[in-house]
Amino acid sequence: MASFTPQCLPLLIGSLPLVDHTEATELIFAYTPQIPLWPQLPVHKEEGMILQYAPGFPGLTSTNGKVYIDTDSPDFATELLAFYEEYLLVTEGEIPLAESRFVLSPDVARGFYTFLAEAEKKKDGLIGLKGQTTGPITFCTGLADQAGRAIFYNDQLRDAAVKHLALKARWQTKKMADIGGQPIMFFDEPGLAGLGSSAFITITNDDIIACFSEVFAAVRAEGGLTGVHVCANTEWPVLFDSGVDIVSYDAYAYFDKLVLYADHLVRFFSRGGILATGIVPTTPEFIDLETVDALVAKWFDQCRQLQAIGIDQKTVYQQTLITPSCGTGTVSNEQARKVLALTKGVAEKIRASFS
Repeated sequence: MASFTPQCLPLLIGSLPLVDHTEATELIFAYTPQIPLWPQLPVHKEEGMILQYAPGFPGLTSTNGKVYIDTDSPDFATELLAFYEEYLLVTEGEIPLAESRFVLSPDVARGFYTFLAEAEKKKDGLIGLKGQTTGPITFCTGLADQAGRAIFYNDQLRDAAVKHLALKARWQTKKMADIGGQPIMFFDEPGLAGLGSSAFITITNDDIIACFSEVFAAVRAEGGLTGVHVCANTEWPVLFDSGVDIVSYDAYAYFDKLVLYADHLVRFFSRGGILATGIVPTTPEFIDLETVDALVAKWFDQCRQLQAIGIDQKTVYQQTLITPSCGTGTVSNEQARKVLALTKGVAEKIRASFS
């Protein structure tokens, strides 16, 4: 990662409250031209976190609007076998990844295609390109079988799901790498906010790290950097221990929780890790209140706290991205635009102070 030092450039988290993908793409490139990302527009049902990445998974069934994995189907064993055969053919180079079930189709990811077209036109100014994939923990705890049991708790389904997400992420990464700049792949993990609760009591850190290890390896095979985004509090050591390149978190609300893990943070920075610092709030009441100057002051205060645990200010600057705390898919259009403007403004003011 030594060749990628973001120096507090602005970066966004995927969702926007818009209807039109072209409009969303143009907005993203306007506010984050150096490292744009592709828009996910949850107003379209098929762009939900589970539905967008479910196509191609064996046993996928929809009944009365409910999507689940039907392992009782007489065709399930055949579908599962076909899935693994195709996975092996792709990973062993027998068939192109681009001709497999692991491609994100325009039916569910139109924003990715408008993003690629715009990035191709503007590639000379790019430092990186960012994609996002639903993380394996969120996907496997959010998708259930016919009995309502999360597929995470079925070892076979979990293994298939991790491989499914790994190759979907690898395909995205390859498409971005073909254009140029540093490809970055975030795994969005709101489900990790449940760690330590009774609902996830049987999920171990080793389980989580094993899932991440496989999807990270797929991204790195195409030269991509890996990130994990959690928009609430979680068991932060498991992320640091996973070997992820970028930790993306809500610094506006949860910095005090993250900074408790001083030893982990020091080691993370020393190995070149990057913080995607969500200093810009995406909760409606705070969006309306905040200003660039106040958020810049907040970032420098947090920077001083990192200095106090042994991380040099210049290192923090070099290894930080400035982001919103989460996506803006659930706020108003006006508030989403303010979040983008704040993110750009905070990044520019911090960068100017180090120039």
